[in-house]
Amino acid sequence: MTEFERYLFDLQGFLIIENALDSEQILALQTLLDQQITLHDAVDKPFLRFDSLLPWGQPFRDLIDHPAIAPYLDELLGEKFRLDHDYVHIIRQGLGPIGAELHGGGTPYDPCQYYLFNNGRMYNGLTAVAYELNDVHPGEGGFGCIPGSHKSNLPLPKQWRNLEFPGICVQAVTVKAGSAIIFTEALTHGTLPWRGTSDRRTLFYKYSPYPSAWAKYSYNVDDYPDLTPSQRQILSQPGVYP
Repeated sequence: MTEFERYLFDLQGFLIIENALDSEQILALQTLLDQQITLHDAVDKPFLRFDSLLPWGQPFRDLIDHPAIAPYLDELLGEKFRLDHDYVHIIRQGLGPIGAELHGGGTPYDPCQYYLFNNGRMYNGLTAVAYELNDVHPGEGGFGCIPGSHKSNLPLPKQWRNLEFPGICVQAVTVKAGSAIIFTEALTHGTLPWRGTSDRRTLFYKYSPYPSAWAKYSYNVDDYPDLTPSQRQILSQPGVYP
Protein backbone atom coordinates (compact mmCIF):
# COMPACT_ATOMS: atom_id res chain seq x y z
CA MET A 1 0.00 0.00 0.00
CA THR A 2 1.17 3.49 -0.78
CA GLU A 3 1.29 6.21 1.84
CA PHE A 4 -1.80 7.76 0.24
CA GLU A 5 -3.70 4.44 0.31
CA ARG A 6 -2.86 3.88 3.97
CA TYR A 7 -4.08 7.35 4.83
CA LEU A 8 -7.25 6.92 2.79
CA PHE A 9 -8.15 3.53 4.26
CA ASP A 10 -7.55 4.78 7.79
CA LEU A 11 -9.59 7.90 7.04
CA GLN A 12 -12.63 6.36 5.34
CA GLY A 13 -12.53 2.58 5.99
CA PHE A 14 -12.46 1.50 2.34
CA LEU A 15 -10.41 1.69 -0.85
CA ILE A 16 -11.30 1.32 -4.52
CA ILE A 17 -8.85 -0.70 -6.61
CA GLU A 18 -9.63 0.00 -10.26
CA ASN A 19 -8.96 -2.64 -12.94
CA ALA A 20 -8.49 -5.39 -10.39
CA LEU A 21 -10.12 -7.67 -12.97
CA ASP A 22 -9.36 -7.43 -16.67
CA SER A 23 -11.92 -7.95 -19.46
CA GLU A 24 -11.02 -11.63 -19.90
CA GLN A 25 -11.47 -12.34 -16.19
CA ILE A 26 -14.81 -10.50 -16.13
CA LEU A 27 -16.06 -12.47 -19.15
CA ALA A 28 -15.01 -15.81 -17.64
CA LEU A 29 -16.69 -15.01 -14.32
CA GLN A 30 -19.86 -13.70 -16.00
CA THR A 31 -20.11 -16.81 -18.19
CA LEU A 32 -19.84 -19.18 -15.23
CA LEU A 33 -22.31 -17.07 -13.29
CA ASP A 34 -24.82 -17.18 -16.16
CA GLN A 35 -24.51 -20.97 -16.18
CA GLN A 36 -25.34 -21.16 -12.48
CA ILE A 37 -28.33 -18.83 -12.87
CA THR A 38 -29.72 -21.08 -15.61
CA LEU A 39 -28.92 -24.24 -13.64
CA HIS A 40 -30.85 -22.93 -10.63
CA ASP A 41 -33.78 -21.74 -12.80
CA ALA A 42 -33.32 -18.24 -11.44
CA VAL A 43 -33.41 -16.10 -14.59
CA ASP A 44 -36.50 -14.12 -13.52
CA LYS A 45 -35.87 -13.71 -9.79
CA PRO A 46 -35.44 -10.08 -8.61
CA PHE A 47 -32.31 -10.90 -6.63
CA LEU A 48 -30.07 -13.88 -5.95
CA ARG A 49 -27.39 -14.94 -3.52
CA PHE A 50 -25.11 -17.90 -4.08
CA ASP A 51 -22.63 -19.00 -1.42
CA SER A 52 -19.37 -20.93 -1.88
CA LEU A 53 -18.22 -20.00 -5.37
CA LEU A 54 -14.94 -21.90 -5.49
CA PRO A 55 -16.41 -25.16 -6.90
CA TRP A 56 -17.74 -23.24 -9.90
CA GLY A 57 -14.40 -23.06 -11.67
CA GLN A 58 -10.82 -21.88 -11.83
CA PRO A 59 -11.69 -18.19 -12.39
CA PHE A 60 -13.32 -18.08 -8.93
CA ARG A 61 -10.41 -19.92 -7.28
CA ASP A 62 -7.95 -17.54 -8.90
CA LEU A 63 -9.43 -14.76 -6.76
CA ILE A 64 -8.42 -16.46 -3.49
CA ASP A 65 -5.02 -14.76 -3.63
CA HIS A 66 -5.53 -12.38 -6.52
CA PRO A 67 -2.17 -10.62 -7.04
CA ALA A 68 -3.82 -7.20 -7.41
CA ILE A 69 -5.46 -7.58 -3.99
CA ALA A 70 -3.29 -9.87 -1.81
CA PRO A 71 -0.69 -7.17 -0.98
CA TYR A 72 -3.45 -5.02 0.52
CA LEU A 73 -4.69 -7.93 2.62
CA ASP A 74 -1.14 -8.56 3.83
CA GLU A 75 -1.03 -5.07 5.26
CA LEU A 76 -4.61 -4.86 6.53
CA LEU A 77 -4.82 -8.33 8.09
CA GLY A 78 -1.27 -9.54 8.54
CA GLU A 79 0.78 -11.98 6.52
CA LYS A 80 -1.21 -15.08 7.56
CA PHE A 81 -4.69 -13.93 6.56
CA ARG A 82 -7.33 -16.51 5.60
CA LEU A 83 -10.41 -16.57 3.37
CA ASP A 84 -13.35 -16.78 5.76
CA HIS A 85 -16.24 -17.12 3.28
CA ASP A 86 -17.35 -16.07 -0.20
CA TYR A 87 -20.59 -15.43 -2.08
CA VAL A 88 -22.19 -13.44 -4.90
CA HIS A 89 -25.12 -11.02 -4.90
CA ILE A 90 -27.12 -10.43 -8.07
CA ILE A 91 -29.71 -7.64 -7.94
CA ARG A 92 -31.96 -6.85 -10.91
CA GLN A 93 -33.99 -3.99 -9.38
CA GLY A 94 -34.76 -2.70 -5.92
CA LEU A 95 -33.64 -4.35 -2.71
CA GLY A 96 -31.16 -7.20 -2.59
CA PRO A 97 -30.65 -10.27 -0.37
CA ILE A 98 -29.72 -8.26 2.74
CA GLY A 99 -32.38 -5.56 2.39
CA ALA A 100 -31.58 -1.88 2.80
CA GLU A 101 -30.35 -1.61 6.37
CA LEU A 102 -26.97 -0.23 7.29
CA HIS A 103 -24.86 -2.44 9.55
CA GLY A 104 -21.41 -2.37 11.11
CA GLY A 105 -19.60 0.47 12.82
CA GLY A 106 -16.82 1.09 15.30
CA THR A 107 -19.27 0.92 18.21
CA PRO A 108 -20.34 -1.41 19.71
CA TYR A 109 -17.03 -3.28 19.45
CA ASP A 110 -17.21 -6.63 17.69
CA PRO A 111 -14.23 -8.98 18.27
CA CYS A 112 -14.67 -10.48 14.78
CA GLN A 113 -15.28 -7.20 12.94
CA TYR A 114 -13.10 -4.37 14.16
CA TYR A 115 -10.65 -1.67 13.20
CA LEU A 116 -7.74 -0.61 15.39
CA PHE A 117 -4.63 1.48 14.86
CA ASN A 118 -1.66 0.82 17.12
CA ASN A 119 2.12 1.17 16.93
CA GLY A 120 1.98 2.73 13.49
CA ARG A 121 -0.11 0.08 11.75
CA MET A 122 -3.72 -0.88 11.06
CA TYR A 123 -5.39 -3.97 12.52
CA ASN A 124 -8.63 -5.31 11.04
CA GLY A 125 -11.03 -8.10 11.75
CA LEU A 126 -13.24 -9.40 8.94
CA THR A 127 -12.33 -7.51 5.77
CA ALA A 128 -14.26 -7.65 2.51
CA VAL A 129 -13.18 -7.53 -1.12
CA ALA A 130 -16.19 -6.75 -3.33
CA TYR A 131 -15.57 -7.25 -7.06
CA GLU A 132 -18.07 -5.43 -9.26
CA LEU A 133 -18.65 -7.26 -12.56
CA ASN A 134 -20.74 -4.48 -14.10
CA ASP A 135 -20.39 -0.69 -14.04
CA VAL A 136 -22.03 1.12 -11.12
CA HIS A 137 -23.01 4.65 -12.20
CA PRO A 138 -24.06 7.62 -10.06
CA GLY A 139 -27.66 7.31 -8.92
CA GLU A 140 -27.89 3.55 -9.57
CA GLY A 141 -27.40 2.42 -5.96
CA GLY A 142 -25.21 -0.46 -4.86
CA PHE A 143 -22.55 -0.24 -2.16
CA GLY A 144 -23.13 2.59 0.28
CA CYS A 145 -21.34 3.46 3.49
CA ILE A 146 -20.66 6.14 6.08
CA PRO A 147 -16.98 6.97 5.57
CA GLY A 148 -15.01 7.05 8.82
CA SER A 149 -17.65 5.14 10.79
CA HIS A 150 -15.21 2.27 11.41
CA LYS A 151 -13.66 4.58 14.02
CA SER A 152 -16.94 5.87 15.45
CA ASN A 153 -17.21 6.12 19.24
CA LEU A 154 -21.00 6.15 19.17
CA PRO A 155 -23.51 3.68 17.67
CA LEU A 156 -25.39 4.56 14.50
CA PRO A 157 -28.74 6.24 15.30
CA LYS A 158 -31.57 3.84 14.46
CA GLN A 159 -33.42 6.41 12.35
CA TRP A 160 -30.47 6.51 9.91
CA ARG A 161 -30.29 2.78 9.24
CA ASN A 162 -32.74 2.58 6.34
CA LEU A 163 -30.96 3.02 3.00
CA GLU A 164 -34.24 3.44 1.15
CA PHE A 165 -34.09 6.93 2.66
CA PRO A 166 -30.32 7.47 3.03
CA GLY A 167 -29.02 10.20 5.30
CA ILE A 168 -26.67 12.92 4.11
CA CYS A 169 -23.71 11.10 5.70
CA VAL A 170 -24.14 8.06 3.41
CA GLN A 171 -21.82 7.88 0.41
CA ALA A 172 -22.74 5.84 -2.67
CA VAL A 173 -19.61 4.24 -4.13
CA THR A 174 -19.58 4.25 -7.93
CA VAL A 175 -17.03 2.12 -9.80
CA LYS A 176 -16.21 0.70 -13.21
CA ALA A 177 -16.65 -3.00 -13.97
CA GLY A 178 -13.61 -4.91 -12.77
CA SER A 179 -13.03 -2.66 -9.78
CA ALA A 180 -12.63 -4.06 -6.28
CA ILE A 181 -13.84 -2.29 -3.16
CA ILE A 182 -11.81 -3.32 -0.10
CA PHE A 183 -13.48 -2.40 3.17
CA THR A 184 -13.34 -3.29 6.82
CA GLU A 185 -16.55 -4.86 8.11
CA ALA A 186 -16.29 -2.40 11.00
CA LEU A 187 -17.37 0.26 8.50
CA THR A 188 -21.07 1.12 8.64
CA HIS A 189 -22.24 -0.04 5.22
CA GLY A 190 -25.05 -1.64 3.25
CA THR A 191 -26.69 -1.88 -0.17
CA LEU A 192 -28.58 1.06 -1.61
CA PRO A 193 -31.66 0.04 -3.66
CA TRP A 194 -30.56 -0.86 -7.17
CA ARG A 195 -31.83 1.28 -10.04
CA GLY A 196 -29.36 0.34 -12.76
CA THR A 197 -30.32 -0.77 -16.25
CA SER A 198 -28.16 -3.92 -15.94
CA ASP A 199 -27.77 -6.36 -13.07
CA ARG A 200 -25.67 -5.46 -10.11
CA ARG A 201 -23.32 -8.45 -9.90
CA THR A 202 -20.93 -8.38 -6.96
CA LEU A 203 -18.55 -11.09 -5.80
CA PHE A 204 -17.70 -10.95 -2.11
CA TYR A 205 -14.51 -12.56 -0.80
CA LYS A 206 -14.22 -11.97 2.94
CA TYR A 207 -10.98 -12.47 4.83
CA SER A 208 -10.04 -12.72 8.49
CA PRO A 209 -6.80 -12.60 10.46
CA TYR A 210 -5.31 -16.06 10.75
CA PRO A 211 -6.53 -16.87 14.31
CA SER A 212 -10.07 -15.56 13.70
CA ALA A 213 -13.25 -16.90 12.09
CA TRP A 214 -16.58 -15.25 11.38
CA ALA A 215 -18.33 -17.97 9.33
CA LYS A 216 -19.51 -21.21 10.95
CA TYR A 217 -18.00 -23.35 8.20
CA SER A 218 -14.45 -23.69 6.92
CA TYR A 219 -12.98 -24.84 3.63
CA ASN A 220 -11.67 -28.31 2.91
CA VAL A 221 -8.54 -27.71 0.86
CA ASP A 222 -8.61 -31.33 -0.36
CA ASP A 223 -11.73 -30.47 -2.37
CA TYR A 224 -9.53 -28.41 -4.70
CA PRO A 225 -6.44 -30.36 -5.85
CA ASP A 226 -5.36 -27.54 -8.19
CA LEU A 227 -4.68 -25.05 -5.39
CA THR A 228 -1.29 -23.42 -5.09
CA PRO A 229 0.55 -23.58 -1.72
CA SER A 230 -0.44 -19.95 -1.12
CA GLN A 231 -4.11 -20.71 -1.76
CA ARG A 232 -4.04 -23.79 0.48
CA GLN A 233 -2.70 -21.67 3.29
CA ILE A 234 -5.36 -18.99 2.79
CA LEU A 235 -8.13 -21.63 2.89
CA SER A 236 -6.79 -23.25 6.06
CA GLN A 237 -8.86 -23.36 9.22
CA PRO A 238 -8.30 -20.57 11.75
CA GLY A 239 -5.18 -20.96 13.83
CA VAL A 240 -4.11 -24.16 12.03
CA TYR A 241 -0.93 -23.75 10.01
CA PRO A 242 -0.71 -25.96 6.90
